[in-house]
Amino acid sequence: MTQIAEPGLRTPPELAKGTLRIVPLGGIGEIGRNMTVFEMDGKLLIVDCGVLFPEEDQPGVDVILPDFSYIADRIDDVVGLVLTHGHEDHIGAVPYLLRLRNDIPVIGAQLTLAFVEAKLMEHRIKAVTTVVREEEVAQFGPFECEFVAVNHSIPDALAVFIRTEGGSVLHTGDFKMDQLPLDGRITDLRHFARLGEEGVDLFLVDSTNADVPGFTTSEAEIGPTLEVLFGKAKKRIIVASFSSHVHRVQQVLNAAVKHNRKVAFVGRSMVRNMAIAEKLGYLHVPSDVVIDLKNVGGLPDHEIVLMSTGSQGEPMAALSRMASGDHKISVGTGDTVILASSLIPGNENAVFRIINGLLKRGAEVIHKGTAKVHVSGHAAAGELLYCYNILTPKNVMPVHGETRHLIANANIAISSGVPAENVLLTDDGSVIDLKDGVASIVGQVECGFVYVDGNSVGEITDADLKDRRVLGDEGFISIITVVNRATGKIVSGPDIHARGVAEDDSVFDEIKPKIAQALEEAVLANSDHSNHQLQQVVRRIIGTWVNRKLRRRPMIIPVVLEA
Repeated sequence: MTQIAEPGLRTPPELAKGTLRIVPLGGIGEIGRNMTVFEMDGKLLIVDCGVLFPEEDQPGVDVILPDFSYIADRIDDVVGLVLTHGHEDHIGAVPYLLRLRNDIPVIGAQLTLAFVEAKLMEHRIKAVTTVVREEEVAQFGPFECEFVAVNHSIPDALAVFIRTEGGSVLHTGDFKMDQLPLDGRITDLRHFARLGEEGVDLFLVDSTNADVPGFTTSEAEIGPTLEVLFGKAKKRIIVASFSSHVHRVQQVLNAAVKHNRKVAFVGRSMVRNMAIAEKLGYLHVPSDVVIDLKNVGGLPDHEIVLMSTGSQGEPMAALSRMASGDHKISVGTGDTVILASSLIPGNENAVFRIINGLLKRGAEVIHKGTAKVHVSGHAAAGELLYCYNILTPKNVMPVHGETRHLIANANIAISSGVPAENVLLTDDGSVIDLKDGVASIVGQVECGFVYVDGNSVGEITDADLKDRRVLGDEGFISIITVVNRATGKIVSGPDIHARGVAEDDSVFDEIKPKIAQALEEAVLANSDHSNHQLQQVVRRIIGTWVNRKLRRRPMIIPVVLEA
């Protein structure tokens, strides 16, 4: 039977000598905030440190971090932070981790570290970095790390094979098996086979596309589609994609050259990342193709391509502002907008709002549902099966995905011959011990959401978000009353003001006498009632009335003052 992390697991036992402990602090049961901690001989190695993007029921939140509380008081034991690739869900939380200790060695490929260093510069943090390449082996405390080339939707992605006294772990990061990658860098299955022959005690494997049958389409198939769409477009073309998708931007540049168009990058992260990619040789920019956005106005519409951020409906990103008419680029009739990306779960409504907004402005909107303008960066079921057959791992722990993805991946592992009892379905905060080829779920540590809200990190709670949702959905009512404690009489009020409630304030005239009567009775019954107790009297009276009369549950803010 598959090992499943049950809710309310006990506190994990003290780590036995010669045992490797693995604790995922993010990326299990969700798409984002990927982070896994490995512990051996009192030392910690971290793989990835990413963010999760908020959903609509988390208003005001910028990003969500992994919960660092498990390692906060052991931060000096961290011997390294290995980054598998440069996507936000794997590197976005690095600045927040380095606030705890800024000299943690950060290890990754050249492009990955370049993206991280640019991000850290904005946070005024100077990191200690180590560039590694595929086939390279490096020692970090008791952890020997061997790096393997894997293909993903960003250059320089790496899997990491971790050797320890307690056992060996292969962590894929995000990957797929594109056999015709633009940069010629395929997932190195020969390297996987060598590791399989050596023995993989635990396989941590990307699950994002585990419920998709077959094989992921090659990135190279996007180019011809873009060329056809560019040939049909009569006016401006706006392509929206992730700001780190170097290969997608490369194909946009190639299509622009073929159709005699100039390309301008739109969005701060797009401008920054593509400048880095070009400088390091990952993006090949034909001469005189890329122009500054401020020079677009001097060209006719049929010679312009705008490469923009905002493909996930982020409210402050360039494409969202174009759709709402709040950007210096005014989208209009005849423009072609191409959404060249997938939908991150939870972003669907935001993206559909953008599509509708652009259509209302007269633009033609093309997305992966209407044309082949996006392919996934994650291995589908057929590719995962190949990996299991090549590696023949002793134990498997699906990572990087929602529950449905993890279960689908577990079923693939079992179908390949991995014993069901050796497949671990875990949660964020699960504690897994590995020794002598046996992997077991032994406990659970606290692992909540840490919200970044402006300059606030970790100060916003779920209760705060609930209040925000109530305010947004139901509005609020304030009631101000002045009471004379000595006489028990109402001196002023109750004055009731409502916001976000459809009814006029006059509707509350009916309940005011009942509030006044209840307050007077409470004061006369006990003149020592605290203001808080009197406010609760008001809250109870009006809350019951509003719920029954108006069928609403607004936030109620009672204020009782003494004369």
